[in-house]
Amino acid sequence: MTRFVVVRYTTTPQARDQNTQLVSEVYAALAEAQPEGLRYATLLLEDSTTFVHVAAQDGSDNALARLPAFQEFQRDLASRVLAAPDARSATLIGSHHLF
Repeated sequence: MTRFVVVRYTTTPQARDQNTQLVSEVYAALAEAQPEGLRYATLLLEDSTTFVHVAAQDGSDNALARLPAFQEFQRDLASRVLAAPDARSATLIGSHHLF
């Protein structure tokens, strides 16, 4: 069974570039590790400080959480955001070549 999670948060304007760099490092680690059954995307909304992460993981494994780059991304996240990230489980209704 595929699990979907959507996370949304807004960084401070000063932290946007640092957050973007840390997210980029997560993608570099994912490209190297190629974790099985994980699909992951990050979007930056037009306000230039709101990030949306969407993850789909087959099975119960959380491959993303095991990545050192992801752990580093999360380490000081509270200092980069205006409020705690809003993380929610989601149900896929439909997708066209995304999931």
